Amino acid sequence: MIRVVVQSAAIDLAAELEALERHGVGGIATFSGLVRADDGVDLLELEHYPGATERALEAVAATAVERWSLAAAVIIHRVGPMRPGERIVFTAAAAAHRAAALEACAYLIDRLKTDAPFWKREHRGGEARWVEARRGDDLAAARWQT
Repeated sequence: MIRVVVQSAAIDLAAELEALERHGVGGIATFSGLVRADDGVDLLELEHYPGATERALEAVAATAVERWSLAAAVIIHRVGPMRPGERIVFTAAAAAHRAAALEACAYLIDRLKTDAPFWKREHRGGEARWVEARRGDDLAAARWQT
């Protein structure tokens, strides 16, 4: 099962975990990312390319399902304006064993950071600037190349 959602609404962790637990697996690994207040950020705006973003995320999830024989892979990413401390992303992998779930969950977050078309704009004290791609994200994603 692959579940990919791009939404402006808050992410309901309890509901997502409950749905994953119904798969009867031995391990579920999750990652939840929050908006940071780095250098005084008071608002983060996230934009995406509808349709293309979901397809890119579905491709990431499909690769994880195949590579780690997952029962489920979930990627939920928010768009729109968000304040520091709000949840921006949730990834999860459900597998027969914990090692596969943990590796697949790390893969999901590492690859979505570079493979999906999202654009971030940070607001600080009334000024806004677009966020450039980070080399660290590219390096994290590259470690999964076969």
